[in-house]
Amino acid sequence: MHNDASYFDWPVYGLSEAEKSLLLADNLKNLTIHHAENCPEYQRILSASNYSFKNHVEIANIPFIPVRLFKQHKLMSIPAEEVFKTLTSSGTTSQQVSQIILDRDTATAQTKALVLILQQFLGKKRLPMLIIDHPSVIKNKVSFSARGAGILGLSNFGRDHTYALNDDMSPNIEAIQTFMEKHQNERVFIFGFTFMIWKYFFQTLKDTQHSLHFQDAILIHSGGWKKLIDEAVDNTVFKSSLQEAFNIQSIHNFYGMVEQVGSIFMECEHGYLHTPAFADILIRDAQNWSILPVSSKGLVQVLSILPNSYPGHSLLTEDIGELIYVDNCPCGRKGKAFLIHGRIAKAELRGCSDTHAAEAGNNSNER
Repeated sequence: MHNDASYFDWPVYGLSEAEKSLLLADNLKNLTIHHAENCPEYQRILSASNYSFKNHVEIANIPFIPVRLFKQHKLMSIPAEEVFKTLTSSGTTSQQVSQIILDRDTATAQTKALVLILQQFLGKKRLPMLIIDHPSVIKNKVSFSARGAGILGLSNFGRDHTYALNDDMSPNIEAIQTFMEKHQNERVFIFGFTFMIWKYFFQTLKDTQHSLHFQDAILIHSGGWKKLIDEAVDNTVFKSSLQEAFNIQSIHNFYGMVEQVGSIFMECEHGYLHTPAFADILIRDAQNWSILPVSSKGLVQVLSILPNSYPGHSLLTEDIGELIYVDNCPCGRKGKAFLIHGRIAKAELRGCSDTHAAEAGNNSNER
């Protein structure tokens, strides 16, 4: 099956939730049928849960599978000869990682969706890009880690890509200063994973004699907050610290996962994560799986119409979320706006930031 890609013509944040739900439901239903016909493991899951296909389906009725299944099984809905790329999730050395099988159509759809979402924040013009990481992280171009895939995906929005860190995660002062001098009168795009930005960029450079005062910069970051929350650094502290130290005035977090690359949920100017046209979320009660209303905390189900090569279109995460607005966020974007409040107890670490922080801590302890 190849999804009807007309959804790329939908306004990214311009559809009301009611309008979007109708459009998404048809696409998600077709994806469910496609994966049931082409992925035997997925078909067995649906059979075991007595799921039946109906003519009319609402988003809430689309069956979901636990996101951690991709760590335990190699789920795919395409012949082996059509495999184009395998993405893996971030993980500590002791963890199993998710394997996400992509064909060319799915990879292309992911890239196109990401472009349409980020253009809402970055504009259509490629900006000089400073990457808060080291260049070796993207060496393996056949099997990407989530970290490498994230960097390469976001690199499409930048030019003059400059890595701010050396391979040992120390700041490359010369490269950073050269970048800033070269683009001192331009708007620049800074990207990195949350923990790396805090640990290796902010904490290392905030009190040095090096003057890193950006005139016009937008910072986009992601990757998990657990390690920083442990250090009493929340989103507010993170933003204010970077604004004060480096004059970075525009800072946006995003929520996303390797199991649904492309369908990211960007943080708006008021601090809320937003569902784009191609994706949605539901907040479910962990006791009975019912859909929870605004201002209730529960497990986050993520839905995306991009996954064609693997059954990842409806996933139950281990993250706790809270729906805040539906079509009425103060930023003006329609659709759902929500917050993530961490992960359920005893859930494995996820995200490039948190898994890297755990590994860094283990290595430090070993020394």
